[in-house]
Amino acid sequence: MYLEAFKGVRVPFVQGAGVVWKARRRHLCSRYGVRVRWDALFDDLAAQLLAAERAELTDAVADLTRAEHATMTLVERLRGTEGAVGLDLEDGSRVTGHLREVAPEWVLVAEQARQHLVPASAVAAVTGVSRFARPDGATRPGGRARGLGLGHVLRALMRDRLPVQVRTRAGVHPGWIARVGKDHLDLEAGPGARDGARVVPWSALLCVSDTPSGVVLR
Repeated sequence: MYLEAFKGVRVPFVQGAGVVWKARRRHLCSRYGVRVRWDALFDDLAAQLLAAERAELTDAVADLTRAEHATMTLVERLRGTEGAVGLDLEDGSRVTGHLREVAPEWVLVAEQARQHLVPASAVAAVTGVSRFARPDGATRPGGRARGLGLGHVLRALMRDRLPVQVRTRAGVHPGWIARVGKDHLDLEAGPGARDGARVVPWSALLCVSDTPSGVVLR
């Protein structure tokens, strides 16, 4: 006569067979219980390893992002900006519009029918700027400003005899750019007019805007 001890395992029914069966059952349960615990242990270790790898990757990406941001310049971020921006100038005034050109020394902002040439040194703060940068040497789509200094643009305005509005820390003055020096410009009240000409250092220049002749648009 036999006892069915476990599926596929038969133990002869003899004196003391109950003790044998109990001992074998404890052995089988103990063995399979250890296997389950080990499987759970390794599953937990694998999950911890995966979480650590993900955390390490996240930290590495964060480190690279911080390192990349540390090398960005404002000009590069302005090059990467496509939407409208607001430029707060040193005198508290504000220029808003879309960036047409971006150069290391200046930016050109289009505000409806007007355009504003703003020296980079005159900008106190910017809103609407992109978080991403267009590296040095890369131009904006349609951009023509690479390598052009502030003096190049001012001399082009002088050559074309276009009426402008010059904003300085002392006020706003309409006129025509008559001469452009190494670090200053001469602003005349009218083409060829000698009386009332102002000499404006570039260090005081905040914005040069196109304007109808003789009209101050604030």
